[in-house]
Amino acid sequence: MLKKILSISGRPGLFKLVAYGKNMLLVEGLADGKRLPIHSRERVMSLGDISIYTEGEDVPLSQVLENVGKKFENKAIDTKAYSTPDQLHEFMGSVLENWDSERVHNSDIKKVIAWYNILVENGITDFTAKGEEEENTEDTPATEE
Repeated sequence: MLKKILSISGRPGLFKLVAYGKNMLLVEGLADGKRLPIHSRERVMSLGDISIYTEGEDVPLSQVLENVGKKFENKAIDTKAYSTPDQLHEFMGSVLENWDSERVHNSDIKKVIAWYNILVENGITDFTAKGEEEENTEDTPATEE
């Protein structure tokens, strides 16, 4: 599911990929449901392609969101509870124990919290890569032998 959820630089919120066009994408805002074209010159990132720096291997955002969902029982997070740098670091340490505090900035942690809240508010609580594999197999017609 996260492969079809997009973050667009310079635009607030998250967007769902609706269709591809020539040199553009058609997206729908998760918050307001409005559709708009995004041209190829705009910087677009799929949440499925984002990972978080750790002391070892980078961890996919889907795993971090899954950990957040387990900790908060798939309910929205009160952003006011995580407003200071110490609170943000404590939050990140509780959902990803070996995160790299030098390369992951406070603004990155705030984005993770904001994105998690947007996804939960829109009923998206299955963040696992396994869910994406199942979604891809649903699109392919079954063959009979």
